[in-house]
Amino acid sequence: MAEGETQSPGPKKCGPYISSVTSRTVNLMIRGVVLFFIGVFLALVLNLLQIQRNVTLFPPDVIASIFSSAWWVPPCCGTASAVIGLLYPCIDRHLGEPHKFKREWSSVMRCVAVFVGINHASAKVDFDNNIQLSLTLAALSIGLWWTFDRSRSGFGLGIGIAFLATLITQLLVYNGVYQYTSPDFLYVRSWLPCIFFAGGITMGNIGRQLAMILLEVKVISRRVYQHQIVLSLNLEEYIQLKSSHGTPRSSGNVCSTKL
Repeated sequence: MAEGETQSPGPKKCGPYISSVTSRTVNLMIRGVVLFFIGVFLALVLNLLQIQRNVTLFPPDVIASIFSSAWWVPPCCGTASAVIGLLYPCIDRHLGEPHKFKREWSSVMRCVAVFVGINHASAKVDFDNNIQLSLTLAALSIGLWWTFDRSRSGFGLGIGIAFLATLITQLLVYNGVYQYTSPDFLYVRSWLPCIFFAGGITMGNIGRQLAMILLEVKVISRRVYQHQIVLSLNLEEYIQLKSSHGTPRSSGNVCSTKL
């Protein structure tokens, strides 16, 4: 082998950044952490509204924060938000029905605003009875699903989340962890499943959007890496070609000029 030739190296491995982005475990961890903090923030804000309007009552000895809420409420809501936000895109993938309706952050933010408005209405709007309020909030929650989701999987998961969350809340109130004023649906308010349904749809949309964003980052990172590989291979081929053929020498001064 000639001294000037260079041996072509083997396939290069992805850099640490691209490897971390394309890793499924890291992808899930990033989305889970973001969803957890979003759930904690919404729980603090919305639960504060419910407590200020005396909709929910906690024992005085469990109030331990500036937000006048029990310490366990934000972590529980954050965990539930992370699970719901990760579950929605997972179900979409397994059903083979990718959600493509209104997939932009502006739509997601409007969905969050409508959800906060529904929760605000449950605490501040006065109706003659709870049945009228429950029917109104049910219509608003279904309208939220129709406006920002419209998927069968989203509606089914919303119903399941509302049922399971209402059941857990019934058990908590039954065991005296906290209570609702004027309960009309066993130990809770009859409109509570509507809030849980709207919350499930909202966190599902956020989870879907995060999954789409990280997928786009993953695709772009792979394309950039492939482009770098192509450029490096082309450079190596050019160097090998120059080494094998040699640099042409100038022959302009082979013959001397005779007078």
